Amino acid sequence: MKKNSLLLNWVLVSLAAVATLLNEYEILLLPGPVLLGLRWAALAGLLAYAIIRKNLTTSILVAMLVGTEIGYDFPEFAQNLRFLRQIFLKMIKTIIAPLLFATLVAGIAGHSDLKQVGRMGWKSLLYFEVVTTVALFIGLFFANWFKPGEGILAPANFSGELPPVEQQGWQDIILHTFPENIAKSIYHGDVLQVVVFSIIFGVALAMLPTVKKEKFVGGVELLAEVMFKFTKIIMLFAPIGVGAAIAETVGHMGIDVLRNLAMLLVTLYCALLAFLLFVLVPVALFARIPLLKFAKTIAEPVSIAFATTSSESALPKAMEKMEKFGVPRQIVSFVMPTGYSFNLDGSTLYLSLATIFVAQAAGVDFPIGQQIAMVFLLMLTSKGVAGIPRATLVILLGAVANFGLPEWPVLLIMGIDELMDMARTSVNVIGNCLATAVVGRWEGELDDAKMHASDQVAV
Repeated sequence: MKKNSLLLNWVLVSLAAVATLLNEYEILLLPGPVLLGLRWAALAGLLAYAIIRKNLTTSILVAMLVGTEIGYDFPEFAQNLRFLRQIFLKMIKTIIAPLLFATLVAGIAGHSDLKQVGRMGWKSLLYFEVVTTVALFIGLFFANWFKPGEGILAPANFSGELPPVEQQGWQDIILHTFPENIAKSIYHGDVLQVVVFSIIFGVALAMLPTVKKEKFVGGVELLAEVMFKFTKIIMLFAPIGVGAAIAETVGHMGIDVLRNLAMLLVTLYCALLAFLLFVLVPVALFARIPLLKFAKTIAEPVSIAFATTSSESALPKAMEKMEKFGVPRQIVSFVMPTGYSFNLDGSTLYLSLATIFVAQAAGVDFPIGQQIAMVFLLMLTSKGVAGIPRATLVILLGAVANFGLPEWPVLLIMGIDELMDMARTSVNVIGNCLATAVVGRWEGELDDAKMHASDQVAV
């Protein structure tokens, strides 16, 4: 039945796509209601297939298509669906702090060897800094090769609202890492501060006598299990939240938004693709990680990140999936949350590319020496922006101000920032999932049998 419904869906989708293209290029003009009916018939078939399949990844992908169609056909209605996206993101954010606290504390305090925790720390940070630095230089290379900002003229009377920017020195960045009030850190969604608190708490707990320690460790392990079940419940709403996010984007910006600033968009997507192919794929092969099984494992969290443009929304599902992939919980619970502050591959690549775009658009000569200095600045300032959609705009404005560049090109970027954010956030999640597997292999604790059987595990 599944095969027959899938075949029927392909026929309906192909028919709707061909009819829409022929109508778009005026080769075969069809009445609007006929085209609308064809597209929705195809989507109805896909919805039926997703219900039969009962797979979260399939449901999310179908929801993205349905959301796109709603945004295209009913833009005003689509923009009113924002509350569904906000419900999903709010519920996800309730999971983050207790899940991080429980998994980190249980992983550290329940570990017999505290030296391994320190070893995982320096290995993770070393890996993060090497990979994100390479990402920054790839962004520079593509910006100088494609030159997306050349030839742009400043629009007359161009105005818009930019995010507020506070100038921060390196001391401020380091200071912001440490929490002054854990409740305040949870409220503001400062993931890195929650991580630091949880690590210190876990180390302190590990130093207690075994009898006292085991009681608390058992409690936080139970809390972790409850939060993973909580995540599964929230994920039942994921297709609705994701579909609403896509519908709102298309309804607000229009399907033709892909034509705006197309060169910058193409440059970013090409640079991110090059980063995946020439950096992350070789790293995975070197760590003996099967690419197809890894891709299947992370499909759900990546699709959530792509649609919601928030790495944080994918964190609980990504942690759960990587544990099923064969990475021990203590490694997943330590490496992935830390990576959300130090391993933003897609965001760091985007920042270097966007800064060069601003310089090119403004006609400012930006020599290689200054570009390299910018890379080192972005290495510091890009930390800790995961979980906040389009927070990279704030970092970009800080870099622009630091080098005396004008702000009006940033207003242009804002027009398509959501489309770019989808791609860079997805790469952030892919990079962090891979980092947990790499550190697991480095520590000699990656379960190969579990990893190779990962695609047989029921969702």
